[in-house]
Amino acid sequence: MALLSVQLYSVREQLATDRQATLERLAEIGFRYVEPFGLGSPDKPSADRLAEARALRAGLDAAGLAVSAVHAGLPGDVAELVEECAILGADTAFVPHPRLVPGFGEETFADPARVDALAGVLTEAAESVSADLRLGYHNHWFEWAELPDGTTGYDRFWSRAGDGVLAELDVYWAVAAGADPASVLASLGSRVVAVHLKDGPALPGAPQTPIGTGAVDIAEALRDASGIRWHVAEIDSTEQDPFELLATNANILVNEGHSRWAR
Repeated sequence: MALLSVQLYSVREQLATDRQATLERLAEIGFRYVEPFGLGSPDKPSADRLAEARALRAGLDAAGLAVSAVHAGLPGDVAELVEECAILGADTAFVPHPRLVPGFGEETFADPARVDALAGVLTEAAESVSADLRLGYHNHWFEWAELPDGTTGYDRFWSRAGDGVLAELDVYWAVAAGADPASVLASLGSRVVAVHLKDGPALPGAPQTPIGTGAVDIAEALRDASGIRWHVAEIDSTEQDPFELLATNANILVNEGHSRWAR
């Protein structure tokens, strides 16, 4: 059964105000693993990124938290990202948006040539650091843009990406794109090592709600996904208290037999 983690972007405002109190609150809820964001940012100097990684690691250690994976951009020298991840004890990094790869943006997935180019960049980067770090890609909704040949940017990306590029499927955004998460997971197979789980109306910008109250059928999405290691609770936006929503969602996932707490 997959272990629970939590994407720190869910409580980004709280982290900016009081990082240590925020990390300790997540630990009190029951989380033992977190998924940090913001590593490898191409627009930040390496020294600043390394200092931030060290500060975060100190806070995580003090709160009794470890890292499941990270969300990161690709700096000009990918070895710098390897160093950041090593500080945090992370062996996997997911690129969560094409804009975090220099020269690409959201429109990439509507252009076959640009999709191919992005897949090539990530494949090369993954191969270059394979001895120290696993690289992957995390979706939103726009990756399912229809291409001139009737396929989608998402499917084309994975058909072009090398075997060393891993996947983290955001089930919520797959539903928002009109995709069937269970079918996507089946098509990606062993590439998928983590999924993001949340619920709500599955519309960009709409506030998210407790699991079971929105458009996402998580039980159906995960019906054949027993081999996935990480279930990551996340909130992009909500009108509720984010800590309370994370706790609610985590307990639903555990009580319904989808995920388990790490002890």
